[in-house]
Amino acid sequence: MIRTLRAHFLGCQLREKMLVVGFLALAVLVWLSNFSKRASAFWREQHRTSIDLAEQAQWLGNRASVETAAQKAAARLDATKTLDGVRLLEAVQKMASDAGLRNTTSAAPSNPPGNAQFSIHTLDYTVNLRDPDPGKNWDALTKFYSALQQRSPYIGIEQFTLRPDPVNRAQLSLVLRVSSVEIAKSR
Repeated sequence: MIRTLRAHFLGCQLREKMLVVGFLALAVLVWLSNFSKRASAFWREQHRTSIDLAEQAQWLGNRASVETAAQKAAARLDATKTLDGVRLLEAVQKMASDAGLRNTTSAAPSNPPGNAQFSIHTLDYTVNLRDPDPGKNWDALTKFYSALQQRSPYIGIEQFTLRPDPVNRAQLSLVLRVSSVEIAKSR
């Protein structure tokens, strides 16, 4: 088979030989391009995995100190002040109302499975700032933020986004994701 192809190739005119060699060179270049893409993707993934493994090894190496710090932090929390999802929603709504923020909406608080010791509840909370006076909006926001800060570490802000209101672009909307830790109360 190869002898037949070789004999046929040698019997061709020079321009036909050049055309075949050109097509073969083009095919090799396409193959090398695809191979280099796959090789670089493999290298990036391997590098990322190596970094992740090194970070995991560091955390596992510091396991004792992390557990000690977590136990100290948990010992400072009062289980009666921790909030479940419903109490978190009530507390955030009360703080927003006390700060003078109206036009609020919220998603249902998450109900995570947690473990026997604690669970973390999150809540997405939206405030539409419709007051035409930006100073009043700012004062209400700072009061609300201060009230949330005073409840730390029982209530924490995970995400704080101030953006144009989807209905009226001249007004602002505050989108918060707040969380609370609920420690299982000893019976």
